[in-house]
Amino acid sequence: MIDEIDRKILRALQRQCRQSAQELSEATGISAATCWRRLKALEESGVIKDYRAILDREKIGIAVTAFVHVTIERQFAKIVSEIEKKIRARPEVLECYTTTGDADFTLRVVARDIADYDRFLQTFLLELPEVGQVRSSIALREIKETTELPLWR
Repeated sequence: MIDEIDRKILRALQRQCRQSAQELSEATGISAATCWRRLKALEESGVIKDYRAILDREKIGIAVTAFVHVTIERQFAKIVSEIEKKIRARPEVLECYTTTGDADFTLRVVARDIADYDRFLQTFLLELPEVGQVRSSIALREIKETTELPLWR
C-alpha cells in the first residue's frame, strides 16, 4: 500500500514526469536519496507502469474522438477473446472496456476525420464476429482530459 510520501511523489510525477530525482525531492520535500529509493520501489512494484509524452491530438491531425458502444450477439469465451485480441491490435482504439448495461464493450476511438472513422467502422468494427449493434457518440468539444489519477488517503 502507498503512504503519504509515495502519494507526494506520484502527484508530482503525474504533473511532470520529466524531473530528476533532485527536482522530485525538492517538489516533495524529502531527501534525494529517499525519493530515488521510493521512486524505484514504485516502478518495480508496478504502481508506476510507464512514462509517456501526452500529445495534442488536434495538432497532429486527429480531429475526431468517438465513444463506441458495441453489443455482441453471443458471448462465447472464444469469440469474446478473439474480439478483444483484434481490438487491442488497433492503434485508433485508445481505450476498451467490457461493460455492464446495454453494451458489452465501450471504446474510445480517435480518427483523422469522420470519413476515417467511417472506414474504421465499416472495415473493422462491423466485421468483427458476432457484433450485433454499434452505437457511436462523437465528441463535439473536449471539456476535460487528464491522465492524473486522484490520490486519496
